[in-house]
Amino acid sequence: MQPHEHRPLTDFIEFPETEMQARADEFLATSKRRRSIRSFSDRPVAKELIATCIKAAGTAPSGANHQPWHFVAIESAQIKKQIREQAEQLERSFYEGRAGQEWLDALKPLGTDSQKPYLEHAPWLIAVFSQKKGGIHSEDKGTNYYVHESVGLATGFLIQALHRSGLATLTHTPKPMSFLTDICGRDRDNERPYMLIIAGYPGEDATIPEHALQKKSLDEIATFL
Repeated sequence: MQPHEHRPLTDFIEFPETEMQARADEFLATSKRRRSIRSFSDRPVAKELIATCIKAAGTAPSGANHQPWHFVAIESAQIKKQIREQAEQLERSFYEGRAGQEWLDALKPLGTDSQKPYLEHAPWLIAVFSQKKGGIHSEDKGTNYYVHESVGLATGFLIQALHRSGLATLTHTPKPMSFLTDICGRDRDNERPYMLIIAGYPGEDATIPEHALQKKSLDEIATFL
């Protein structure tokens, strides 16, 4: 198919207005149950389920439809151990002063520290990478556009897909994250680690910080003109 060719939209489903609102309400209610947790069960999660959620992430919109992302799903205990060791080394320097006092003060209500046992305990880690070059075919080497925005959208799709499938998640962004490139065997010249997502079932001792339950009101996050 040539880039200028189009085909009719045949799979759009229009719902009655009353059903539209009900569906929006249901999605809002489901989204409100999404929590970031830091205690995960080691119960296994099927590879097929993770693959389906990644497929859903791959449907996100992207600049020029180049889809400038790559997801590395990690189940290997050995690789998870390597990631934890590297991440905790960075986190120690972060909490020992690299972050700055203002940042550390902002994190205090969440109760986080440099220890990240969930990086080994959870059944899956998903490393998200952004790509500077590519295209709609894997062999393409053109410039990718709106990379950060595109990968952010795909990551959001992935988190929602994991949540709606019945899994809990946590986003993790150790800085610098270049160690993920080496551990995951990715192209250092073209790819950059974007985020690490921990996925699995909540541990029996999982908690939610009260601070995390405070969400801004509609008036604070939206303006209607």
